[in-house]
Amino acid sequence: MRTFSRPVVIALIAAATLIGCKKETAQLETEAFAFVVYPGAKYLPQVTDLFKRAHKVLAPTQEPPATAVYDTDAPLEDVATYYAQQYGYGKVAPDTPANSGPGKPSAFYRSGDLGNDAKATQDLLTKMGVNADVSKASGAYKAAEIEAKPSRPHVTIERPYFDPTRSEVVNRTLILMTRQ
Repeated sequence: MRTFSRPVVIALIAAATLIGCKKETAQLETEAFAFVVYPGAKYLPQVTDLFKRAHKVLAPTQEPPATAVYDTDAPLEDVATYYAQQYGYGKVAPDTPANSGPGKPSAFYRSGDLGNDAKATQDLLTKMGVNADVSKASGAYKAAEIEAKPSRPHVTIERPYFDPTRSEVVNRTLILMTRQ
């Protein structure tokens, strides 16, 4: 019996050690993930909540990913450069058609139309019970996309932006961070 119990005890100790290590690794990975906030940016709780609610409407069986929305007076280019450097991507690539296909850069600029984008979200906003006047969204915007890293979220930066919680175009730089 002694010969049998020693290997069993050793196996149990080894199993407990492995389980403990896996738990520790998962905790370290969770702790290592962080939102990097642009210096001086202001947290937007209502807009953050809106993005989380939108995810619940689009994917009701899934938990919304970690999301945070900020804005700042800083120029879009400064904010995009800051995040590209924080992520180790160097420069932000110019706005080109190649940015939308395979092999796109990890950090790049793009542009869009506030009115078209707001109209595209009208049905979603209605399903969420948000009474936004999307007709107030007009004009062009410039944006930057910063690809996620294992320890960092995907970052979308846009200026100006349409705030559906207030039904107005805001001439500030929006920073949307989402863990994917």
